[in-house]
Amino acid sequence: MCHDGCRTHRTTRANRNGLAARLQRTRPRGADLSAHRWPPPLCPDIAAALGEQVRAAERQAASPPVAGADVKPRWTLRRLVGFVREQFGRRFCRETIRRALHRLKLSWKKAHKLLGRAEPANRLARHQSASRPDPEKREAFVAQIGAVLDGARDERHHVVYLDEAHLHQDVDLGYGWGERGRRFQVASSSPGLKAKVSFYGLYLYNEGQVRIWPYDRAEGGNTIDVLRRLRAEIPTGKLIVLWDGAPYHRSKTVWSAAGSLGIHLLPLPSYSPDLMAVEPLWRWLREDVTYHHCHATAEDLIRRVAAFEAAVNADPCAVADRLWVKDHLDPEEEKLRFSK
Repeated sequence: MCHDGCRTHRTTRANRNGLAARLQRTRPRGADLSAHRWPPPLCPDIAAALGEQVRAAERQAASPPVAGADVKPRWTLRRLVGFVREQFGRRFCRETIRRALHRLKLSWKKAHKLLGRAEPANRLARHQSASRPDPEKREAFVAQIGAVLDGARDERHHVVYLDEAHLHQDVDLGYGWGERGRRFQVASSSPGLKAKVSFYGLYLYNEGQVRIWPYDRAEGGNTIDVLRRLRAEIPTGKLIVLWDGAPYHRSKTVWSAAGSLGIHLLPLPSYSPDLMAVEPLWRWLREDVTYHHCHATAEDLIRRVAAFEAAVNADPCAVADRLWVKDHLDPEEEKLRFSK
């Protein structure tokens, strides 16, 4: 079911009034565009502004990183539609913008890292052993999560999804618009695999808000500190935290600390990132923060992540739309997931 302005996920049928799902709204997609003609070309001023913005972002991406510098956004069609609306007061569909960029000899392409001075390669981290995926546990979890979300809707408790990610200072290569016929190059100072920051990401389901807290590493002590900060932010009422089976999440010390804080822990089934609502947050963050930009310092990376958090929290509808909670399993998808 759809509500006013945000899209629903195809993979779930969650529809709980009063929660983040309530913020899901439908979007008209090309309703004003005839199916029998191509979008008309933009006026020269708008087309020139689009080309200037995209080329400026491409030039900055290929320049050596500077600590504290403002970074131009990674221009996607959706963002360029918003840019034209804000700067010129005109509304165009993404297809119109895409064709205008093609006429400017710009194309959507994957960036290639332009290496600076390299450092000795670090050893790869050892993989943690994990139990095998279990379809029955996935079904049991999904059957349980419905009641948990209903309780949050009725304000009987708070629900928080918690996950960790390690963001490197080095650039993430993603697709972007660039000059046709030329390689899209992005500058990198090759900071090395050790140049990273661990972030704890929290999705406050009741409020449709996120928290992204930086730490030097993800481990038991820092996890306990995150739980304390979370309880300080939600000081009263029952608090349910859903997370995966990372080793420090299974620690007896962590579970004891959670119990003393009045936090109920609900682990996800193994090999089930699709059930973790924070996973889309990390993709969203990388698209906006680490794609096409190498951060000169860890402080620079932390600053930009904090700015990203503030920006997304200003639009709870967008948060609910991107971090949709999955409470339904697609039988055909499950067959593929566990096929031998």
